[in-house]
Amino acid sequence: MPTVAQWVQGARPRTLPNAVAPVLVGTGAAVGAGAIRPGYALLALLVAVAMVIGVNYANDYSDGTRGTDDERVGPLRLVGSGVATPDAVRAMAFAWLGLAMLAGLLLVSLSGQWWLLAVGAACVLGAWFYTGGKHPYGYLGLGEIAVFVFFGPVAVLGTAYVQSGPPGVLALFGAVGVGMLSCSVLVANNLRDIASDSQVGKRTLAVLLEDTNTRRLYAALVILPLVLSLIGALSSPWMLLGLFAAPMAVSPLRRVLGGITGPDLIALIGDTGKVMLAWSLGTAVGLGLALLG
Repeated sequence: MPTVAQWVQGARPRTLPNAVAPVLVGTGAAVGAGAIRPGYALLALLVAVAMVIGVNYANDYSDGTRGTDDERVGPLRLVGSGVATPDAVRAMAFAWLGLAMLAGLLLVSLSGQWWLLAVGAACVLGAWFYTGGKHPYGYLGLGEIAVFVFFGPVAVLGTAYVQSGPPGVLALFGAVGVGMLSCSVLVANNLRDIASDSQVGKRTLAVLLEDTNTRRLYAALVILPLVLSLIGALSSPWMLLGLFAAPMAVSPLRRVLGGITGPDLIALIGDTGKVMLAWSLGTAVGLGLALLG
């Protein structure tokens, strides 16, 4: 059996900013609309965190059973390394996804927005079939699109909606920015794994674009949210708070465009997550202040 520390590694904690960022921005938008509901925000955070951990274990299970993780660099793969049995990792994935569904059901029942159950079901199916099933879409270069949709508009606007109702245009700016930065985390991961993914037939977007274009894509996904902060400032100068993340983005951009490879890319995922958190925190505060007028 894996140790607790190995289970934690298998959960890939460096990806947890993908869960926190959309809840921050969505809650900032809700506060700006006059709704202060910390209980709802905490439930939304629980849904997001459980979903991210669940999809990480699901990916570990599916990639491990396919043999995709046999020659990987980066964090511990529980199934691929033989540390845990596939059944144990699958059960852990189901447990976390189940927790996400229960928290989501409670949040929907409290808010009365029952139509969001369909959105939640789509999120769970998307989490499993990213690398699971006979034709996983993560093997077809569609992973970034799913990450953008689920961790950008769906998570941000859903978080805002259950707290304050339909969000405004500036919240949409925040949702698009979070979606892009979430994608940048995945692109950093897939850039590292281009060689190994190519060998096992995992055709991620990075494999399809190849090394140079993947680095350019990463740069665009990190820079464009900063541009959105500038555009949003035309409506409210408070949106410039998102530029708080700009100094933190310099080093990751320089390293990626400078050509770092292999193990040197491992730390990039965590650094990109920090940029996402900084931008999301600044944008969340900006949304709260902007929409309050």
